Parts: sequence; structure tokens; C-alpha cells
Amino acid sequence: MKQAGTVGAVILLGAPGAGKGTQAKEIVAAYGIPQISTGDLLRDNVARKTPLGVQAKAVMERGELVSDELVCDMVEQRLKQADCARGFVLDGFPRTVKQAQWLDRLLQGLRFRGRAIPPVVIDFAVGYNQLLRRLTGRRSCPTCGRIYNVYFQPPRVAGICDVDGSSLVTRKDDSEEVISERLKSYERQTLPLTDYYRGQGRLHSVNGERPQAEITQEVFSLIDANVEENAR
Repeated sequence: MKQAGTVGAVILLGAPGAGKGTQAKEIVAAYGIPQISTGDLLRDNVARKTPLGVQAKAVMERGELVSDELVCDMVEQRLKQADCARGFVLDGFPRTVKQAQWLDRLLQGLRFRGRAIPPVVIDFAVGYNQLLRRLTGRRSCPTCGRIYNVYFQPPRVAGICDVDGSSLVTRKDDSEEVISERLKSYERQTLPLTDYYRGQGRLHSVNGERPQAEITQEVFSLIDANVEENAR
């Protein structure tokens, strides 16, 4: 782990399959700050039957989308907890410019050990065809849970788990039709975020098609530079 210090907010952007989750785990391990996922927050609030969770569950049971207001309230409560005092990684939030504007207002009022630190925003750039191969190529073992990719990390025997010999399965969400729609939805809704943060001079675009270790080193360098810049 890197030397303990104040990191601030790290915002990860990128399409499904771009590698945000993988890099978030590397940041958590290196800097000792929590990863905040809105999906996890939603499930946690519902499971614990918090006031916000009860509201969200009622919305979802009606087959409706949880509102920005409810999601933002959950995020605000989470970011004010003690383990976020040195900083945090946001994976999957904000998704829209409206959420980003709300987050900016919140961060202006937050203090990381007494200091205001602007967020570092990292966008993982991966081509459409590469994303399709990463997502449609995924296969998983229903017994041990191991994940393979037929293009990049295939099993020794096609369709068979190396560990226990089970037949590998493809998730319904990993069909080309579903993934193509997810990528189009991302482009419509979330890509404007890159323009928003670029306009603020906060956006750092990282080539997400390189080896994982190279990407991680660049991510760490961007975070360290942001910390140093705001420590002056």
C-alpha cells in the first residue's frame, strides 16, 4: 500500500467492459480508500431497510427507475462516513451531467482532513469492437465462479472449466444484442460527461486497451499528481 495520505475523490468513467472495476480495485488496494458503487449502495439500503432503501424498493417494485434524487441522497450519506475522510473511488457515478453538477456542489462542501481537493476524473478509452469482444467473449463456470474470455483468456479445453471440468455458460446479459444496446445507451447518456469534465480541465483520458499493469501505473500517476498539485 502507498503511504497513507489524503487522496480526495477519484471518478472513473468508461463504457461497460472498459476496465473501471478492475482499476478501482487496484486503487482501493494501493491507497486504502473505499470504492463506492451506486449498485452496491442501492442493494445495501434495500437490504438494511433504511428509509431511503424502503423508498427505492417501492419504486423498483413498480418497475420504475430509482430517481436521481434518491440515488444522490444515498451517495451523500455514504460519502460522509468516516472511512471516506481521506478519499474514495466512485465507480458508475455520476452517470449524467446533472449528477455530475450535483456532485460538484457536494464536493465543494466536503473536506478531506481539513482540505478541499478537486476530483481527479479518469476516462478509460476502449474501442467499440474491443468492448464487444471483452463482453461477448465472457464465459463463467457455474460451479466455481471462475471467469474466462474466449478471445483473451480462454480455457484449456473450449467450453470447459480448467478447475472443475464444468461446462461454461454465457450470461444472458452478455449476448451481443444486449451488450450492443448497453453500449449505445452509455454513449447517449454518459459520454456527455466527458465533455463536461473536459470543459473543467479535469478529464484525463487513459488508453484502456493496453496491458492492465501499464494502465494501473498511469492511473496511480494521475492520482499522485492531483494530490501533489493540491497540497501546495
